[in-house]
Amino acid sequence: MKRFIATALLGISLALPAQAEKLSLNAISNYLNGLQTAKGAFTQINGDGTISTGTIYIKRPGRVRFEYNPPEASLVMAGGGQVAVFDARSNQPPEQYPLSRTPLSIILQRNVNLAQAQMVTGHGYDGTSTTVTAQDPENPDYGSIQMVFTDSPVELRQWVITDNAGGQTTVVLGDLEKGVTLPARLFNIVQEAQSR
Repeated sequence: MKRFIATALLGISLALPAQAEKLSLNAISNYLNGLQTAKGAFTQINGDGTISTGTIYIKRPGRVRFEYNPPEASLVMAGGGQVAVFDARSNQPPEQYPLSRTPLSIILQRNVNLAQAQMVTGHGYDGTSTTVTAQDPENPDYGSIQMVFTDSPVELRQWVITDNAGGQTTVVLGDLEKGVTLPARLFNIVQEAQSR
C-alpha cells in the first residue's frame, strides 16, 4: 500500500495566474465531475526525496494509469475497483488493493461532492491557488489527499497523498489533454497481468 501511495503522488511546477481567487468546494467538485478523460505528463516526488516521471491517464469514474519512465518503468493502475502495482523488475503478479482504501478514490468516484459528510478537513487559499485536503470520514486511517487547484480556468495542478504512517508522495501534473479517447485495456488489470 505504501508503494502505491508513494507511486500515486506527483509534484508539479505551477504557472499560476496573477489574480486568482479561492475556489469554492462546489466549483472544484463540478470541475472534477466534468473531467471524464485526460492524459498528461507527471512528476512524482517520493517520500524519500527521489523523483520519478511518467504519463498519467485518467478515465473517470474509477480509472487511472501511471506509466513510469525508465529507469523505473513501473506501472500503477486502477480499474474494476482495484489498484494494481506492477513492478517492472519482478516476475510476480501485481500487488493489489481496493481503490476504496486509497485517497485517490475521492477524486475518481462517479459523483464528487467535496461538501458532503465532513470529507474536507482543510480548504485554503495562498493568493495564487486553492488547496483542499480531504479524507474518507468513515476511514481516516486510509490516509488523506491534498489537492492544489488554480482558476481561470479551474485546473488540478498537484496532489499530495499522506498515508496512515505520515509518509507523503507528491504528484505534479503537467498540462492535461482532456477529452481524449482512452481504450479500456489501459485500465484492465487482468489483461495487463496476462501480457507481462
